Amino acid sequence: QVHLLESGGNSVQAGGSLTLSCAASGYRVSHSCMGWFRQAPGKEREGVAVIDSDGLTTYADSVKGRFTISKDNAKNTLCLQMNSLKPEDTSMYYCAAYSYLCDLFREGDFGYWGQGTQVTVSS
Repeated sequence: QVHLLESGGNSVQAGGSLTLSCAASGYRVSHSCMGWFRQAPGKEREGVAVIDSDGLTTYADSVKGRFTISKDNAKNTLCLQMNSLKPEDTSMYYCAAYSYLCDLFREGDFGYWGQGTQVTVSS
């Protein structure tokens, strides 16, 4: 049984930073594809960043240069460092795992999802 548990979501002012974590159980982070996705109320879910089994990363244009996805293999945890946060980053952020293609734009291919952690950025 695979479980993904997100944490780190909070309310922050624009320009601030947050670090999201996704602790995985029943799934090895080090040699697998994982990603972060987000969904704001009334909007469709969108990919934020993915990292494949070789550590290669892909970012949405909207977060390039501000967000960094990484793996902490020792803790079997996926992380998302978010800097220079903007109000438009306000969303529920979801951790996802198990995608063969590891395509940021094919979120439907990810087989496992966490329940999300809320990020709210105020002006």
